[in-house]
Formats: sequence, structure tokens, C-alpha cells
Amino acid sequence: MAATPVMSILAAKAALDAILAKLTSTSTIEIRTGAPEATTLTADSGTLLATLTCSSTAFPASTSDGAGNALGTANAITSGIAGNTGTAGHFRAKSAAGVVIIQGTCGTSSADMILNSTSITSGDTVGATSWTVKLPCGDGVS
Repeated sequence: MAATPVMSILAAKAALDAILAKLTSTSTIEIRTGAPEATTLTADSGTLLATLTCSSTAFPASTSDGAGNALGTANAITSGIAGNTGTAGHFRAKSAAGVVIIQGTCGTSSADMILNSTSITSGDTVGATSWTVKLPCGDGVS
């Protein structure tokens, strides 16, 4: 028999805060071409377009989105200068040690991370205008 445990919104927020605390001012966010890797353990793929930097407190305490998810909304992210040309498709947020903590899609709307543009030319300033991370809880309404 398969178990299907669920957690409270309190637990989901605590878990998300613990995950997001792994991102500090020495963490980097790589903007890359193509689709995200299969897992966070998979080697980097796509062309590295630019590297952004997290603020000293990358994420404040998470909140509830009212739809059953703990929600983390990033503080300001320091822009980076593109070293290559291409179309941004995904990001990988890494600890100072280079460990991937979170990865996801990037775009100008309807993506995990919102960029100022996905059409990037070497020398461009690349900025993230919004980044949110969700972790579901079990009640579906908190």
C-alpha cells in the first residue's frame, strides 16, 4: 500500500524557508539556454548566458499563497552581464560550493523566474524582475 502523507502549511513554510536559506549572497543564478536538466544532480546543459547574484538575504520568510502552497518571493537579484548570445530557457541557482539548490524555467511571463528579456546578446545586462518558489502543503487551501 502506498503512503500519501501530507503536511500543514506551517510545515510547508518551514521546509521552504530551510531550502531557500541555502541561497546566500555568495550564491549564483546561472541563466542558460534550453530546457532545465532532468534533475538538480544532472550536469549543466545549455549555454551559460549570464550569471546573476543573490542578495544578502535571498528570500524573506515564506508566506501562504492561499491555494495550498508555501510561497517564497525573492528579494532583489543583482543583474549580470551576458558572456554569450542565445535565448534564455532555464536557470540553476547554486550555492557558493556550486551545488544546485533550485532550478526552473525562465521567461518574460509564465515562468519560474521572470527576466527582463530572454533574447540575450553577449554584453547585455541580464536582470531578473521576479522569482517565486512554491512548496505544496496538504490542505489545498492555506
